[in-house]
Amino acid sequence: MATLEINPSLFAGLPVRLSPEVAEALHSGQPVVALESNVISHGLPRPLNLDAARDVEDAVRQNGAVPATSAVIAGQCVIGLSSDELEQIGTAEGVRKASSRGLGACLASGEVGATTIAATMVLAHAAGIRTVASAGLGGVHRDVDQSFDISSDLVQLTRSKVMLVCAGAKTILDLPKTLEYMETQCIPVIAYRSDDFPAFYVTSSGLRCPIRIDDAVELANAARFHWSVPGAGSLVITHPIATDHALDRETVENAIQQGLAEAQSLQVTGAAVTKFLMRAVDRATDGASSTANAAVLASTAGVASEIARAWSQMTVGAAL
Repeated sequence: MATLEINPSLFAGLPVRLSPEVAEALHSGQPVVALESNVISHGLPRPLNLDAARDVEDAVRQNGAVPATSAVIAGQCVIGLSSDELEQIGTAEGVRKASSRGLGACLASGEVGATTIAATMVLAHAAGIRTVASAGLGGVHRDVDQSFDISSDLVQLTRSKVMLVCAGAKTILDLPKTLEYMETQCIPVIAYRSDDFPAFYVTSSGLRCPIRIDDAVELANAARFHWSVPGAGSLVITHPIATDHALDRETVENAIQQGLAEAQSLQVTGAAVTKFLMRAVDRATDGASSTANAAVLASTAGVASEIARAWSQMTVGAAL
């Protein structure tokens, strides 16, 4: 079987450690799915966070791919956490949230850092992993006219070359503006086996995705042709949460509006707003939003594995 080469120059100056499982998978051309760790350290309450992290990795394996959860540990970018490292991210105090702009500072400090979607895209691209799975993409915030708050996830999509598989963008965001921003930045948004743009733990935002593709091989081919365009970045592949795990859109929206009012009165601003609103929704739904978050993480990981298999088969076959 032909092998896929990892380009060492992509890691120039960046201390990276691949787990033996991930290194072997990349060497032999097996499908690999990159996973963020910020949701483990900051996104989900304990002990649900570790259970969810293990369920997500199991979902990847059960669908024929190798999971590569990433984090910053002891001055290295680790791609493919061990069981002990996964537990460290999920239980240690003071784990740093490491986005793409914060990787350098986190590495220099020697702190433990949990990678966001943006940072995970950086590491996946560098390692030659083409598929990244997450629950909800960051985007344009609702008060963007005052705050100018736009997630670095959207910027990193223009710089890395991956297929980001997610359940749309977080419900707390301004979703029409988020879609408009991605159009402006030439980021393809493709609905996989659905029509609408999902809203994290809500099946539909009420907005249509510009492209629908129902076949994983066709989707992999779309990515291949997209990356043949000079300057092309990532693709966003959406797949909604299953209806039996989804939350009611009106209930979530009411909780968000109440949370926004509380955040304003408490002067919660900047990056702290996202976590504040997510916690507000969790309280309003008696914890159901955290359960839905864990469910959609596993769901998108399974879909990402299917797409990663199609990509692997296509690229290895082309190299034979």
